[in-house]
Amino acid sequence: KYIELRGADGINVADMSMENAADFKARMDAQGVKVSALGSPIGKIGITDDFEPHFEKFKHVVELAKFFETPYIRMFSFYLPHDCNKADYREEVMARMARMVDYAKEQGVVLLHENEKGIYGEDAVGCKDLMEQFYGESFKCIFDFANFVQCRQDTMEAYEMLKNYIHYFHIKDAMWENGE
Repeated sequence: KYIELRGADGINVADMSMENAADFKARMDAQGVKVSALGSPIGKIGITDDFEPHFEKFKHVVELAKFFETPYIRMFSFYLPHDCNKADYREEVMARMARMVDYAKEQGVVLLHENEKGIYGEDAVGCKDLMEQFYGESFKCIFDFANFVQCRQDTMEAYEMLKNYIHYFHIKDAMWENGE
């Protein structure tokens, strides 16, 4: 009876107009299907990219979450330059995340941070840093086993570090040998 909406009719959820959303919601309502969370691309830009247009897109995604009657928005913590010193970008990551978490709290939605290869929170250390800064009513952790495998992070070690912050699991598979 629930789907995690990432896109519909070939349109990514973050790019849906309110008209697209209304049409899709009417079709879902007719079938008794609800949205459990929006699987957004929020935070999937480079940390050196202009944040303001992305923040505007984020605000639109928040409006869509409210329209679809779900408090949950899956999101990420910005791609870092390859082979960089992660600490060099921490301040900017935290500033951007703080703005989004504050807005989410004002709007009554919950941001669910997912670990993913190449972002600040790709490994358990980065995720825990984010959780220690923002965990609460409006910011929680998604645990994605496959993404940890792709980052060569031991999943049980990551689980032990993050278990007190995990709100739900994103279940998919990856092979340790090659990340596929």
